[in-house]
Amino acid sequence: MILIGGQEAVVETRTWPALWQKVFISKKSSPTEYRYVSLTHLQFELKLRTAIVEAAKALRRSGVQFEDFEHSHCNPQFWNLNRQGGFELRENITPADGIRDIFVNGPMYGFECATAIVIVLYKGVLECINEQDFNRLFAGLLLYDWHYDSDLRLIEKQGASQAFPGDVLYFKNPEVNPAQIEWQGENTIKIEEDLYYGHGIGIVSARGIIDKLNRHRVPGSTVSAYLTDQVIYPDFLYLSRFETDNAGVHPDTALEDFMHESGMVFRIGRRRYLLA
Repeated sequence: MILIGGQEAVVETRTWPALWQKVFISKKSSPTEYRYVSLTHLQFELKLRTAIVEAAKALRRSGVQFEDFEHSHCNPQFWNLNRQGGFELRENITPADGIRDIFVNGPMYGFECATAIVIVLYKGVLECINEQDFNRLFAGLLLYDWHYDSDLRLIEKQGASQAFPGDVLYFKNPEVNPAQIEWQGENTIKIEEDLYYGHGIGIVSARGIIDKLNRHRVPGSTVSAYLTDQVIYPDFLYLSRFETDNAGVHPDTALEDFMHESGMVFRIGRRRYLLA
């Protein structure tokens, strides 16, 4: 069920993009309550979910490579590579330009799957909010594993069976071969029903991802990789404040009601880290 301002949503959706309609219908027909401050809040979520899906498809087409941290590489004109294999934005480069270059000059980049997912999320947000706000919010950008700027405001919940396009889901490989530890799991973006983007794998079904992970288990393993119940997505309400064509600002009280419901994150400075 979808509630807007506390009332069950009655919305004309025939002119909406197909993905918007699918998500709206799924949420409206669900026994779970999905609460929105306004129609603008709902529409921004649908817009950002779509942008995240398109960013995942674009990263797959870009030619970026799958590498472990030891062999990570980036375009030195935009990023500095640190000792851990992370990418630190050069001082003369804006966060927006740094993210865009990954999609333009993909073959110059190599990173593992968690970094890929964070890049996809940043690209989706960049397509949906004012660029000046993006550069301000994510100044001093670092791309490394699941490190992300606190203003991305990722929320983590349980309930993969109720995930929607644009959500981040995780496939775990509990008996990974220690010699191939980079295949201990796969962070993915849900593209549509039973279709996921995973860096180094492509856009495939859940079965396809599990089969790939199972090829990197310890010899004699009988425990299959599996889709965990973890679901991650950005704080849509907070980010909607910076939408290019949104002149309004949501009241702080409304923000507090919706921010980080059941989220499991912790902060160190301006960076946040997901609990694995």
